[in-house]
Amino acid sequence: MSDEPNKASKGGRARAAKLTPEKRSEIARAGAQKRWAQAAQASANDASPRVLESFKSRLNIAGAMIPCAVVMGPHGVQRVLSESGITNAVLGDRSGASKRLKYAAVGDTDALPIFVAPRQLEPFISKEMRDGPLKAIDYLDGSRIVRGYDASILTAVCNVWLKAREAGALQPQQLEKAMKAEVLMRALAETGIVALVDEATGYQSVRPQNALQSYLELVIQRELAVWAKKFPDEFYENIYRLKGWTWPGMNKNRYSVVANYTTNLIYDQLGPGITEELIRKTPKNEKGYRPNRLHQWLSQDIGDPMLATHMHSILMFQRLAIANGYGWKRFLHMVDQVLPRKGNTLELPLEFTGPEQ
Repeated sequence: MSDEPNKASKGGRARAAKLTPEKRSEIARAGAQKRWAQAAQASANDASPRVLESFKSRLNIAGAMIPCAVVMGPHGVQRVLSESGITNAVLGDRSGASKRLKYAAVGDTDALPIFVAPRQLEPFISKEMRDGPLKAIDYLDGSRIVRGYDASILTAVCNVWLKAREAGALQPQQLEKAMKAEVLMRALAETGIVALVDEATGYQSVRPQNALQSYLELVIQRELAVWAKKFPDEFYENIYRLKGWTWPGMNKNRYSVVANYTTNLIYDQLGPGITEELIRKTPKNEKGYRPNRLHQWLSQDIGDPMLATHMHSILMFQRLAIANGYGWKRFLHMVDQVLPRKGNTLELPLEFTGPEQ
C-alpha cells in the first residue's frame, strides 16, 4: 500500500488540530453547501445515481438503523448503505465520532469515512479497499443527496477492525467496537448463506418481505447470547497468567480468591447493586456453597447480553495486557481507567514496577 494516503491523512489531522471549533464548523458548513450545490447541478444533468422508485428502506442491525437503497447510476444497479447508518452500526450512536458525523467535511469521495478514520486502522486498509467499497457514492433520493457506500462495505469495515484487534493495535476503549464488528460479521455471513439458498431454490419469491431482516436480528441475539452462557475458560486462564501463577487447567480446583476476582471484574461492573441482589437470590447452603450460579438469575433479554458484552470486553483487556507483558495490577488499572465503576473516582496515572506490574 502506498504511503501517500497515510501522509495525506496525517497532514489533514495536523491541520485540523490547529483550527478552532468555530473554524472547523465553518469549513464543514461550506463543504456541505458546496455538496448541495453539486447535488442540484447533478440533478439537473441527471448524472448522479438515483434511488430506484420504492427500493429503499432501513436495516435494523444490532439495534442500529441503517438506511439502505438500490440505486441506478453510471455503473448500473448498486446496493448502498448510508454513511451515517454505517457509522452508528460500527461505532455506536453514542460515540463522539458518530455525533460529529454531521459536521464532517464533505465533497471528497476519496476521503476515508469516519467509521475507519482512527489512525490505528490505517495499516489494515488496503489500496483495493480504498479504490473499491471505500469510494463514496453520493446518490439522489428525491430532491436531496445522500452520502452512501456500496453495501459490501459493512463486512469490509468489520474485517479491518478485527485485523487491527488481532494485531493488538487497538486502544482499550476501541475493543468494544471490535467485538461489535465480530458479532456483525458472523450474523451477516450466516444471513448471506440463507439468502443464497433461497435464491437457488426459488424460495425468495414466496418468502415474507422482511423474513431475512427478522432472521438477521435473531442471529445477532443468538451470537450475543453465546458469550453469556458460561464464563470462558480463557477468562480464568488469563487471570492465572496475569498473576504469574501456573495454570492447572479447568479440571483442577481454582484458588478461592479467583471467585472474588470474578465478582469484582464482572458482576460489580454490571451496575450498582447487581452483585448484592444476585447474592441475595443465591444464598449459600449448609455446606457453604451456592447451589446456583449468580449469572443464572440474569434476565435473558437484558442481563445476559449485558454480561456477554462486558465479558468480551474484559477478555480483550486481558489479551491486551498479556500481549504487552503487563501484570495483574496494571491490568486492573486499565480496566478501572476505561470501565470505572459508577460512583468510583478515576485513579491518578501512576507508574507500575515489580513482578505484578
